[in-house]
Amino acid sequence: MKYLTSTTRRFVHRVAGLDHAIKRWRTRRFTPSGQLVLLGLVIAAALGMDTTRTMAYQGFTFLLALLIVAVPCALFHRGRFTVRRVLPRMGTAGEPLVYRVVVRNDSAKVQGDLYLLEDPPKQRTSSTISASHPESTARGRHRTQSDSAPFRARDVAYEKGQTREKFHPLPVVPPGSEVEVRIELLPPRRGYLDFDRMTVARPDPFNLVRSLIHLPCRDSILILPRRYAIPDVALPGNRKYHRGGVALSTSVGESHEFIGLRDYRPGDPLRHIHWKSLAKVDKLIVKEYEEEFFIRHALILDTFLETGDTTLFEEAVSVAASFACTVSTQESLLDLMFVGAETYCLTIGRGLARTEKMLEVLACVDACRDKSFEVLKQSVLRRASLLSGCICILLGWDEQRRELVRALDALGMPRLVLVIGSAAATPETQAPATAAHDGPFFHRLEVGKIAQGLSLL
Repeated sequence: MKYLTSTTRRFVHRVAGLDHAIKRWRTRRFTPSGQLVLLGLVIAAALGMDTTRTMAYQGFTFLLALLIVAVPCALFHRGRFTVRRVLPRMGTAGEPLVYRVVVRNDSAKVQGDLYLLEDPPKQRTSSTISASHPESTARGRHRTQSDSAPFRARDVAYEKGQTREKFHPLPVVPPGSEVEVRIELLPPRRGYLDFDRMTVARPDPFNLVRSLIHLPCRDSILILPRRYAIPDVALPGNRKYHRGGVALSTSVGESHEFIGLRDYRPGDPLRHIHWKSLAKVDKLIVKEYEEEFFIRHALILDTFLETGDTTLFEEAVSVAASFACTVSTQESLLDLMFVGAETYCLTIGRGLARTEKMLEVLACVDACRDKSFEVLKQSVLRRASLLSGCICILLGWDEQRRELVRALDALGMPRLVLVIGSAAATPETQAPATAAHDGPFFHRLEVGKIAQGLSLL
């Protein structure tokens, strides 16, 4: 039964794909008037089967003659063009992406009655992610970990509400001249949009059939996650001592921020000895480093999706992006922690990195299906001594996730817990009704009502 269901699903999928391809070819190649002629041709053919009882066959002959004349006119009505896009640096999922396209006439004739068509871009939800590796801190080395997760290409323009491709009219273009057209696209998801080509179309003199000139024009733009408005949240936590100051907050080992030299004191590490000064003055001189107290929060993103529904995960990423844009990092640090191909940690604030960098990473993060939640838990606990507080964005409320929250509570770590759930599968409430799991620092957010839930924080 399972085999038959799978086979039927593939068959339906192929039929739907074929139907979509035929519709796309028809709407691209034929103008609205041409599609009306095609419809009349089919009706006349059906009604005119018996030529002794109806005159519909004459209409069929007339319409067929129109198409026979229009098709060669469209095919031989060509031109030479060059196109280039002027894209913004980034876009946002769910918000209009507006950009310009420059069309140049490379032929020796004046070109008019032209239309520009943007071929549907492909969207990949993953790309190379670079962030400092938490495990490298424990090993005493600073390392940048990057990996490329597999990506899934999707047609953006065929999402619900964007199934109709738009023909943008162009003004008359003299030889060697350029014109611009403004195009608006609505990217439904985060990730990279990869543009491949554009099409210049021109109808035949009867305005029935279009000639299509496909022009290669490859570009790419990063689409950031959707973001929600979040009120000013007083995040819990106090300043923590960080030996070496900000310079050590994202590196490891003893690479502190150097502030000067001083005489050796008993107990100073031997690796701090300044050997050149020893050779000059014949006494031990050590390097002195800045020590500093500041606030450091962790933004913990749960990437362990146990179901095939990616809506929960996409909403969790959007909530994380919303906090990344809301939390003030002028006088504090914010660590984004999640598990993908590896365990990642990206720190922003106090001149280390900008919020845009964290948004770029969130735009490319993918769900983790080959590791356990324990990996994230251990990574967080290893860095607990450096953190002032945690913002936990979880995809459920099972025992593993409860254990993480209980471990943070046992360490006295202030935390804000947000559990993303759907109306059909509300997170379980088996935890005791105590302040440890209820109150102002524990919230459940329902898919479809995320904005309302965040407004109540």
